[in-house]
Amino acid sequence: MKLLPIGNEIIKYLQKHNLEKKFNKQLKLFKTNLKYPSLEVELLEPKSKKIYSFRVDRKYRAIFIFRDDLNLVEILMVSNHYK
Repeated sequence: MKLLPIGNEIIKYLQKHNLEKKFNKQLKLFKTNLKYPSLEVELLEPKSKKIYSFRVDRKYRAIFIFRDDLNLVEILMVSNHYK
């Protein structure tokens, strides 16, 4: 799976919330095995938009989409899952 470069806003958000290490660990799992249990990948509502998320930790999730085909992924944002 190929991952598009992570945007500067996402990098700043990760730094601000001290999530870089956790995010990189989860991203490595994500690239290796999209169905790895701790990622908890889920299709978000409305399902027709085909926007997904995976778990960074208990509080934060990364929002992503597949581009063109299932081998190209763009991470759109990382956010607090409970806000």
